[in-house]
Amino acid sequence: MSTLSYIAIALGTACFMEFVAWFTHKYVMHGFLWSWHEDHHKPHTVEGFFEKNDLFFLVFAVPSFLCYLIGGLMEGYFWVLCVGVGISIYGLVYFLIHDVYIHQRFKWFRQLDSKYSRGILRAHGSHHAVQTKEDCESFGLLVVNPKFFKKRKRKEEEKKTQDNNKIYI
Repeated sequence: MSTLSYIAIALGTACFMEFVAWFTHKYVMHGFLWSWHEDHHKPHTVEGFFEKNDLFFLVFAVPSFLCYLIGGLMEGYFWVLCVGVGISIYGLVYFLIHDVYIHQRFKWFRQLDSKYSRGILRAHGSHHAVQTKEDCESFGLLVVNPKFFKKRKRKEEEKKTQDNNKIYI
């Protein structure tokens, strides 16, 4: 395989992980492992930095580690290592967007100001508006329903209309 093929495998895996994360969030976290995820939907009343929800890091880290191990040790399976790299890339992106940007668990960057970043915030806020495992929406992270972008557009149009209606003396 060529270097480009390996890069494509890693990037394709990273993209595919958005679907895996969505599926896991909807059917595992809000399903049979709700006991791990529930504290993530509640106000932070427990002291400490970690939540039970952080155990899901291991759920995704173990397969990635195994891919590194298999791909790095077994001849002819370098492509498996690339799958592990793709999982790691998605994990890093997820960490930066979900834990750092959205939940501000680290104060590295506060407010991104783009339509996309605000759409992600709205979608995640909508998801967390429900504190039970049922009746939630927006289980993905990077792929956001277009309805979460419309509010910003509507507000921008209202502001433009208000600016146009100002009387300057």
